[in-house]
Amino acid sequence: MRKSFDSLCGLIREDLGRNPVDGCVYIFLNRRRTHLKLLHWESGGFVLYYKRLEQGQFHYPKKLNQSGFLLWSELVLMVSGIEIQMLRRSPRYVLKKE
Repeated sequence: MRKSFDSLCGLIREDLGRNPVDGCVYIFLNRRRTHLKLLHWESGGFVLYYKRLEQGQFHYPKKLNQSGFLLWSELVLMVSGIEIQMLRRSPRYVLKKE
């Protein structure tokens, strides 16, 4: 968890093959899942959020959506320490890109 903006951007580019300024929030956890970093691009620059737990661990959701990404609501639950055992999502309208 020693990496900062430039090193994390390098990981995103090299390991994930993605562009760090694409608007996604990138999640980094340490091995023990007690430290969490979120890297996000906002207009004008990067924002780095860092949280260290004094007790417990972060629980990554077991089931991801079809694209392999977390939804914003799932990220908020993870950071808040809320673990959902069974997830049932109500259908919502999604605008399809043509």
